[in-house]
Amino acid sequence: MEQIYSNIDNTVLLLSLIRFSEITKDRVNLSPDTEILQASVKKLTKGKNFKAHRHNKLERTTSTTQEGWVFLQGSVHAKFYDLDNTLILDTILSAGDCVVVFHAGHGFKVLEEDTIIYEFKNGPYYGIDADKKFIKED
Repeated sequence: MEQIYSNIDNTVLLLSLIRFSEITKDRVNLSPDTEILQASVKKLTKGKNFKAHRHNKLERTTSTTQEGWVFLQGSVHAKFYDLDNTLILDTILSAGDCVVVFHAGHGFKVLEEDTIIYEFKNGPYYGIDADKKFIKED
């Protein structure tokens, strides 16, 4: 797993990226406990059980949007940006990859037809004008 920290403030985790080929343990946490979006990868073995449960109602306050993507098919050219909007990671993401974005700017260019991803983010969603500030790309 690759974790990219800000060059501006090295205490700020911008994103976590895990490639499908890197999944070898039962569980790998992709998110620190303090981040809004919590994600992990789990390699499940036959016979493994998870005790039935539901989660307690807890009030949480958030001030930013965090996103995660799981790539199921195809590929994208992804660019990720530091806190000052400078390019920090330029990579190809493809089937099986997962990226969780905590504080990085980001943009994708789809490289293959029928590229399919799952996208997750915290809500509620108040629309594009309230949610996004666009970055001028090189």
